[in-house]
Amino acid sequence: MIEARIKFVQCLSPAGLHRMAYKEWGDPANPRVLVCVHGVTRVGDDFDSLARALAGHYRVVAPDVVGRGRSGRLANPQFYRVPQYVSDMVTLIARVTEGNGEDGVDWFGTSMGGLIGLALASLPGTPVRKLVLNDIGPTLDPAALLRIGDYIGQELRFATFDAAARFVREVSQSFGEHTDEQWRKLASDVLRQEPDGQWVRHYDMGLALPFRSATPESTRADEAMLWAAYDAIACPTLLVRGEHSDLLSRATAASMAARGPRATLVEIANVGHAPTFIHDDQIAIARQFLIGT
Repeated sequence: MIEARIKFVQCLSPAGLHRMAYKEWGDPANPRVLVCVHGVTRVGDDFDSLARALAGHYRVVAPDVVGRGRSGRLANPQFYRVPQYVSDMVTLIARVTEGNGEDGVDWFGTSMGGLIGLALASLPGTPVRKLVLNDIGPTLDPAALLRIGDYIGQELRFATFDAAARFVREVSQSFGEHTDEQWRKLASDVLRQEPDGQWVRHYDMGLALPFRSATPESTRADEAMLWAAYDAIACPTLLVRGEHSDLLSRATAASMAARGPRATLVEIANVGHAPTFIHDDQIAIARQFLIGT
């Protein structure tokens, strides 16, 4: 079985330095790089299946965004926002493309990872050559955002792994159907055991702070900026929507197919927010867009 290498890169925020962990798959000398970035409460391990499937063509790089998983925490949680994440990804891309003769990368972003890719792809001189947005867009359902914010801020502890895994499975039903083994991996990727034996989720509870400080005015301003960024994207773009997504509406997805980069839209049946790209048929969608075979 193809295995990943765990690496780290040092990044900078206004509050100081922090380390970001990333998994790297495939030939380390391969100049073709695919960056895969997870959702707000997930980790780079989410892309293990996708990375194994594409590692013959790409060097696949899947970071744990700061505040999650193996990565460090920010001294000031107010910086857990897209601009900081974009800055960290620029540092990561500089590291993984150094000396390989190519500055560009392809990008696969799920939910928050898609917003980071959207922002990065909109910049002049962007390194993003192809962009996959997995169930995310500039307009996000307010009720879904509230649900996510409430979920993030729950500081939960579980006596056993099985109890913690049941919780993860229950709150992740919108991911669609998975085997018991797949659910167990989806849980184990985001659970950590404390020295006292208790099981907790892997991330900094400070991630909830930007959600709690949002106002209707700031949300409208953020949406306007995201649409402006989306309209500035020039690279080929694939938009994947879960049929039952409560975060990305069908109307927003249709608008994204009609403006800006005019994304190719694919809807995945019987899935909400967000498709996991563990299943072969979902991986085939990404492969077709990114590689063409």
